[in-house]
Amino acid sequence: MIKVNEKCIGCGLCIKDCICGVIAFDDNKKPYEKNPNNCIKCQHCMAVCPTGALSIDGKNPQNSKPVSTHNPEEILNLIKDRRSFRQYKQENIAPEIMNKLKNMLNWVPSGVNNHRLFFAFIDDINVMKNVKATTKQKMRELFDKNDPSVNGFIGFKDGILDEETDMMFRKAPHMLFVATPIDAPCSDIDPIIALSYFELYAQSLNVATCWCGIGYWVYSAIPELQKMLKIPEGYRLAYTMLFGNPAVEYKRSIQPEPLQIISVK
Repeated sequence: MIKVNEKCIGCGLCIKDCICGVIAFDDNKKPYEKNPNNCIKCQHCMAVCPTGALSIDGKNPQNSKPVSTHNPEEILNLIKDRRSFRQYKQENIAPEIMNKLKNMLNWVPSGVNNHRLFFAFIDDINVMKNVKATTKQKMRELFDKNDPSVNGFIGFKDGILDEETDMMFRKAPHMLFVATPIDAPCSDIDPIIALSYFELYAQSLNVATCWCGIGYWVYSAIPELQKMLKIPEGYRLAYTMLFGNPAVEYKRSIQPEPLQIISVK
C-alpha cells in the first residue's frame, strides 16, 4: 500500500515512473493507488520522489540510502581486473565478508521485479569438504555402473574424481548455488545477472570467484545431489559459482581481442 504525506509537492514523478500504471492523481492532485493489483513492488515511486513524501508497504524513504555518484574509471578497472580464480586459500573467508556478500544479493535486479531467486551457500570449508566427498562418491558409483546420467562427463571423469586436479571444485572453500522459480518471467537470465553482480562485488572485497560450469552440469544431471541444497519445490537449479580467499595475486589486467561491436543504422 502506498502512503503519501504532507511533503508531497504534486510533481507527478511517481506517476510517470510507474511502469504498471498503478498511481494516479486524485481530485486534490495527490498520488493514490488507482490500480493496486498491478503493483510489482519495485519501489521506483519511493526512490524517485524528490521530497521523500511517499512510502510503500511500510518501507519509508528515510530508511533508504541516498543515491551517490561513482567513479566510472574505478568501476571500469574493477571490470578489467576481474579474473576467474582456480587457486584458493584453504580457509573460510571472514564472517563479516560472507555476510556482506549474502546481503548484497537483495539488491540484484530481476525481470518484472520477480524477486524470488533462491541462493544456497556453502559458507563453511568443512561443509564444503563433505559436499565434495558426497558428490564425488556418487559420481564414482554412477561411472562404475555406466549410468546414462553421467555419459556427458566421461571425458572429464579423471579430472573430476582426481583430488589433485579437482576439476569441478578447484579446491575452493565455498560454493554458491542459485535456483529460479520455473514460472519466473525471466528465469533464464535472472540467475546469471545475480551471479554477475555477486562476482564483481566479491572482486571489490578481494574475494576470488569462478563460474562453475561443470558443477552446474553435474548437479543438474543428478537430481539426487540437489537434495543437499534444499532447493524449494517449483524451482530449478540455474548455475553455480566457486569462491574464497585467493591463493594467487594477479598483477595486471589482460589485453583481450576486440569483440564484434557495431552501430545499427
